Amino acid sequence: MARRVLVKFIPSIAKDTMKKILVLSVGLLSLISCDLEKYQLVTDYDLETRFEKSGGKETGTYDEIIDFYTQLAESSGKISLEEFGKTDSGKPLHLAIYSPGEDFDFEELREKNSIILINNGIHPGESDGIDATMMLFRDLAGDSITAPKNTVLATIPVYNIGGALNRNSPSRTNQNGPAEYGFRGNARNYDLNRDFIKADTRNTRSFYEIFHHVKPDIFIDNHVSNGADYQYTLTHLFTQHNKLGGELGAYLDEQIMPALEDSLAKKDWDITPYVNVFNEVPEEGFSQFNDHPRYSTGYTTLWNTIGMMVETHMLKPYPKRVRGTYELMRSMIGIAENDRERMKDIRNRASRKYLTDRWYPINFKPDTENPSQRSFKGYEGEMIASEVTGGERLKYDSKKPFTKEIDYYNNFIAEDTIEIPRAYIVPQGWWQLTDLLKLNKIKLEPLQSDTTLYVETYKIEDFKTRDKAYEGHYMHSETKVSKKMDSVRFRKGDFVVKTFQEGARYLIETLEPEAPDSFFNWNFFDTVLQQKEGFSPYVFEDVAKKMLDENPDLKERFEEKKRSDSEFSNSSYNQLDWLHKQSKHYEAAHLRYPIFRMPR
Repeated sequence: MARRVLVKFIPSIAKDTMKKILVLSVGLLSLISCDLEKYQLVTDYDLETRFEKSGGKETGTYDEIIDFYTQLAESSGKISLEEFGKTDSGKPLHLAIYSPGEDFDFEELREKNSIILINNGIHPGESDGIDATMMLFRDLAGDSITAPKNTVLATIPVYNIGGALNRNSPSRTNQNGPAEYGFRGNARNYDLNRDFIKADTRNTRSFYEIFHHVKPDIFIDNHVSNGADYQYTLTHLFTQHNKLGGELGAYLDEQIMPALEDSLAKKDWDITPYVNVFNEVPEEGFSQFNDHPRYSTGYTTLWNTIGMMVETHMLKPYPKRVRGTYELMRSMIGIAENDRERMKDIRNRASRKYLTDRWYPINFKPDTENPSQRSFKGYEGEMIASEVTGGERLKYDSKKPFTKEIDYYNNFIAEDTIEIPRAYIVPQGWWQLTDLLKLNKIKLEPLQSDTTLYVETYKIEDFKTRDKAYEGHYMHSETKVSKKMDSVRFRKGDFVVKTFQEGARYLIETLEPEAPDSFFNWNFFDTVLQQKEGFSPYVFEDVAKKMLDENPDLKERFEEKKRSDSEFSNSSYNQLDWLHKQSKHYEAAHLRYPIFRMPR
């Protein structure tokens, strides 16, 4: 049986643009409206969120959230709700779409509309965006706020479904509401905001499907965070503009970010960049967050999408955080609506940039010599004696607010560059890799016959490895390679992957082993780090002597290494192993990176 309810609006959100008011009178639902025929929402639906029903104290359960969007889609022709793939929880991802023209074909929509994709509940305990987006979609569908004419919104209502089903109240140790919420880890205890390259989870693989279906101009990922205390409820974490690069990066830094800040300021919502400190006072200065491709906005950057995380401050009251997230998304809708043609033009040029460029920058670090200056509203903090540990602790005093100019390190420089190849060759045996390339709509061209090609090969010379598990991996870092040209025999069915395609940035960031979030650094190729064939010293001794006798240059290098390396000279096995590696018996696959490059 359909439920008849009062649909309430939070006054601070909608009072400036409310067009219709629903009232419940004498047990009957009456509609008071100056324009009844245009009102889209059928009244036989419960479109009041748990957040509103509880006076801002609670957030909806997963089932309540999906039920809300289901009813909203049934009640309004402007809303569609679709399912995509599976998640580790066993449930599919949902995609809710708001289209002012009631058209849901993205191939047609993107021609004339800005498209915004909103991701919620990647960390379900950070539920602000979940509640704010539900109300935003309802208010847009019901014309209770000014609706865009040429902006389409799509949202993943809850991305981490397994975490949302694992509902609790104590796990967000410092967070000020709601009463109950989901858990950060997903159904297999992965942090999904570290999985966008390695794609260990079904969630991520289904996200790929959604992202490449929608192809958004703007991506918003709603979060809650706290590394310090300060006056702001809202902070923004835009993708780093130097990494986004070129005209698009400048457009983000010089146009989009200021426009968002100005729009919110007009609505009396202060906002600052994400405060990237922990247990320190931010007025000493802080750097922009380095959003590697493992993170949501780092991944979307690879497709020249303007990405941002909303980071509300977990110590602020929950209703205020939700309202702030709501208003921020409305401001981004306004930017997308007003700057639609320019944004699309700049993005189109950016997508062609790496099709013709010769070099690609990697390994970005903050430029500590060139900080920006920002006005920052904080609270005075000091180190005082801890009554718990006996050491020092940081204590903020909210009764002592301040506004100061601080250093903000938002300019980054690349430490390395990669020469972009004409193509990569990926042997078909690395199916785990080719599966991910296909999910990301990368074009693979199989060789039609066995072929020998003269290609550039990499040898892994050095790397460091974490000594503790990190999201199911023991990641590598600071990887160094040497390179040479060589003739390599490839089999029919091995793949040529040209870089002259839309996913050029994704290919470089994942297939170049020195890139921070490369497939190599995520342990996809650890089998090549282990030597498979060896030698027996008592047999190889005679072979080694013959090698030295017949090759004076080899003998000289061998003797020099013994003179210069005491550890080497004191180990008979190390000496024989070194000689084995100079022999024809040493396997070519050991430490040879198994992806090959075709230079331009």
